[in-house]
Amino acid sequence: MTPEDRLETLEQIEAIKALKHRYFRACDAKDPDTFRACFIARGADIHYGPLGGFDGPDQADKLAAVFARIALHKVDGKPAILDMHHGMHPDISITGPGQATGGWTLKFRQLNMIERTERLLTGEYDDAYVIEDGVWRIARSHFRQLWAITRPLTDDTIVEV
Repeated sequence: MTPEDRLETLEQIEAIKALKHRYFRACDAKDPDTFRACFIARGADIHYGPLGGFDGPDQADKLAAVFARIALHKVDGKPAILDMHHGMHPDISITGPGQATGGWTLKFRQLNMIERTERLLTGEYDDAYVIEDGVWRIARSHFRQLWAITRPLTDDTIVEV
């Protein structure tokens, strides 16, 4: 591999990392448009465990609608669900022109203000990426939960939003 090829590969890997971080930030910022834009236009293969599986021509649109319904739900004018996604340990491989695979570890925390619970979990993403319209997008994203804990928020817990 030439130095130019190595540099191109590193630039592509960094662009994919930026894509996945944009996805995580969109989740936490409750931004359905940016969330949706992270996926290919049609035919994404998405399986998120208990949240469900989404594949086929317009499944990323269906996932984005589920995301918007959950993320944008408010109670007394405040978000009902507060999420924190930390993606780490990326393992990305360029597999061909405009194609790559990647694995990520997720550390996730969620406050559910309706049920008054806190949920912590960790799991692994198995992704595939393609270049579409000149930018990297997620074509496949499968999530496998490794473990989770849910505990009640006590009456004296103060959550500031």
